[in-house]
Amino acid sequence: MTDNLAQKLGFAADDRIAIPHVDDIGMCHAANEGGFAALLDGPATCGSIMVPCPWFGEAAERARAHPDLDLGVHLTLNAEWSAYRWGPLAGRSAVPSLLDDEGYLPRTLAEVAEHAEPEEVAVELRAQVVMALDAGIDVTHLDAHMGTAFLPKFLPAYQDLAMEFRVPVLAARPDEVTLEASGLGGAKPIFDAMADAFDAKGYPVLDGLDANSLGFAEGTGAAHNLARLDGLDAGVSYVICHPAADGDELRRITPDSAHQRDFERSFYGGPSGRKALEERGIQTLGMRALRDLLRAR
Repeated sequence: MTDNLAQKLGFAADDRIAIPHVDDIGMCHAANEGGFAALLDGPATCGSIMVPCPWFGEAAERARAHPDLDLGVHLTLNAEWSAYRWGPLAGRSAVPSLLDDEGYLPRTLAEVAEHAEPEEVAVELRAQVVMALDAGIDVTHLDAHMGTAFLPKFLPAYQDLAMEFRVPVLAARPDEVTLEASGLGGAKPIFDAMADAFDAKGYPVLDGLDANSLGFAEGTGAAHNLARLDGLDAGVSYVICHPAADGDELRRITPDSAHQRDFERSFYGGPSGRKALEERGIQTLGMRALRDLLRAR
């Protein structure tokens, strides 16, 4: 009988294992403050950096100061905020189909899906990985901001990057109920196709994905995140969070989610999160373990 992913990573077949993952590092100073605090204090185990964003330089500096941290690239094809924007790293003339009317990366997934040429997406995404490596970041994995790089027309570029740099990716087989709770209802065929493509190449595919980050009213963060942990099934699950430090900068960028991001900073980077995982018998690991597994083949 073939071992499942948990067994290949040294766990029991029916263990519940979480990968508490910090998204949006590098997006702004507040995201760096909260993201690195969570990674250094746990239970967050890994995170990914948005390379085209204005605060990437600070994120890279912090990554170099803590080379033991488990950091990947949050492949970015969108600049979603109303007044805080960024453009493509490859240069506007190199990837014109990735520009909106204001000359930035588009705000929405739908805009990218409609206008972006897959060849230009491949150029931009590769530029982001190369810049992260050149900045001294030991890239352990790849994932996608807003899931845009997961779209079927961009999947070959996502897969080619993973194979070129020999790193694992966020590829999972989440159930429909979990996707609905995360606001991703109807996306199961996309995730299944992505999982099939990576599985065929011998890349590790995660058993579950919980992307239900930020979806809670003020004062309900503990209940919301405890419910997320309670919902994890056996196997290896990717649990997304968006830690950031509350303050004027964050509230100007994202007034609606500032309190949520600050709560996730404290929960996924503090004793309450650690206690919640321990009480539920949920073990944790990062994406570097999957990179080691992949490169040992």
